[in-house]
Amino acid sequence: MINLIGTYECKADAKGRLMVSSAFKKQLAPVLQDGFVVKRSVFQSCLELYPMQEWNLMMAKINKLNRFVKKNNDFIRRFTAGVKMVEMDASGRILIPKDLCVFAGIEKEIVLSSAVNIIEIWDKNKYEEVIEDTTSDFAELAEEVMGNFDVDELS
Repeated sequence: MINLIGTYECKADAKGRLMVSSAFKKQLAPVLQDGFVVKRSVFQSCLELYPMQEWNLMMAKINKLNRFVKKNNDFIRRFTAGVKMVEMDASGRILIPKDLCVFAGIEKEIVLSSAVNIIEIWDKNKYEEVIEDTTSDFAELAEEVMGNFDVDELS
């Protein structure tokens, strides 16, 4: 499992290519040759970039769902809607398909933000709005999500 660190800004060109920061490229070096999967986020209007290894782990979990249960089948369809395989070119760029750029409202200014084992791809203005909106509630959220863990359980 990969643990990514960092938030970086970059620009998309007219074709939807974005330059991945050198810091992310270094962190992704062991998995670069396998390629990536880019998809719509479930909860936000951003995209998620999965290293193929991480995508395969996610698909192994999803594949355990019983497809004869309608809600499972509906979930799988929506979770994988718009999924595309992408690769990093020799210049360190990734081409984001147009339909996914439209979904996320990505135009030119972009934020790449680590989310443990994946990278979120945001339109810069939307990213700043989401961070600003959640700042005031973060202490309460942190307590609710992490407050029940014993410190020894987290290590």
